[in-house]
Amino acid sequence: MQILHIYISPEHNFFGHHGQPAGEAPVIEVSEAECVAGKGLVGDRFFGWKEDYKGQVTFFEHEQYECLCEKFSVMGVPPSAFRRNIITKGVDLNTLIGVEFEVQGVRFLGAQECSPCHWMNQAFAEGAEAALKDHGGLRAKILSDGILRSAGAGARVSNSPDFPLPASLREAMRAGAASPVAQSGEWSATHSRSS
Repeated sequence: MQILHIYISPEHNFFGHHGQPAGEAPVIEVSEAECVAGKGLVGDRFFGWKEDYKGQVTFFEHEQYECLCEKFSVMGVPPSAFRRNIITKGVDLNTLIGVEFEVQGVRFLGAQECSPCHWMNQAFAEGAEAALKDHGGLRAKILSDGILRSAGAGARVSNSPDFPLPASLREAMRAGAASPVAQSGEWSATHSRSS
């Protein structure tokens, strides 16, 4: 499994917004993220959300993103539109449901599919929710502390034209661009399913 992108967001845009407008919190791409066992990713909206939460971190397959871009002829919408934390390449995430696995020395438990919601139609393209059925990503619990690093370079903020960033945040991100970080694609999975 390769990690192509890591995203965090300080607030919820869709979660808990049913029947209301979407939020406007930016999605921030980071070159590394601190994983805290039982809590989540430091700086993310789900960090410490509730005890034993199944979605302490979310994963999404880059291959699904590419498939959707082709299916809906979408260009210019980044994978951050789906608001999943970790964009992966090289593994079918559904095979990790109920499985303990390790990425870059951090252990996870695949808890359940990260089911798509109606917001996907607004954030990506009309029909995306249906197209993502059974391929919405993976919710996981973090079992050990550690740092994940992406293949991407630097910290970037990603947003679509529907959710523009405040000028002050754009300026702060421009001024604080980070340098590239080496990426390790090592991962393993134990094939014992948990109940």
